[in-house]
Amino acid sequence: MPLDQEPVQEKEMSFLEHLEELRWHVVRSLAAVLVFTIGAFITAPWIFQNIIFAPARIDFPTFRWLCSVGRFFGSGDALCIKEIPFKVQSRFMTGQFSMHIVSSFIGIIVAFPYITWELWRFIKPGLYSREKNSSRGAVAAISFLFLLGVMFGYYVMSPIMISFLANYQISDMIVNEFDITSYVGTIVGVVFGCGILFQLPVVIFFLTKIGIVTPSYLRKYRKHAIVIILIIGAIVTPTADPLSQSLISIPLYLLYEISILISAGVVRQKEREEAKELLKEQLEKRS
Repeated sequence: MPLDQEPVQEKEMSFLEHLEELRWHVVRSLAAVLVFTIGAFITAPWIFQNIIFAPARIDFPTFRWLCSVGRFFGSGDALCIKEIPFKVQSRFMTGQFSMHIVSSFIGIIVAFPYITWELWRFIKPGLYSREKNSSRGAVAAISFLFLLGVMFGYYVMSPIMISFLANYQISDMIVNEFDITSYVGTIVGVVFGCGILFQLPVVIFFLTKIGIVTPSYLRKYRKHAIVIILIIGAIVTPTADPLSQSLISIPLYLLYEISILISAGVVRQKEREEAKELLKEQLEKRS
């Protein structure tokens, strides 16, 4: 076996040793989630006031930015959000306490980069040196895309979706009074869902590495991918309104196109490596 294809890990481990190693990685990941969850639980009133309920206020940065853009292009206050007419209520006896528990999701979101790092530490010893080199920066890429998706869900999708649904009215007799479980569940689902969905380029990278997908395959089934993206957009957005689906579907489609470019780059790299190996073998035969 060529030297660059030898597994990085020299020591052979039994199945039980692998399980023990995995257990400690899981324990450390859960410990990180627990630490951040406890912190979020303790500071829950501040988090709800300044983070969770912030996209429902007209002074939210996204609304101020939209207003500035409208004035810059000469449309006056056309893009300014002047009112978000709705109230949040707790209609269940355990409603507010249950939402206090939801702070665990804050712990998962904050600890996600560390969880990814622990998972990588478990997988890394079993990789070949070539695979290890080609996957360098995977933890940083996964963490960056996740945080990018979280920021997109929080600063783009959440405020626009809240504003649209709060101002949507089919009759003056209907007053928008949302239950706290519906409001918080929608925010958490959209933000966390966007973070997961933004991993598409990383998934395509690894699928191309192992030969499951190719850029030609992705281009061939582009239309099918658009349909799947629209379905995913409908699933991820709990409200299932056209605006929210468009807000998540358009970035996902752009990520799909970026994934095609990434897949093409991986294929070109594999072809160059194969060409070098072939040339090396020919030189060895001649010598």
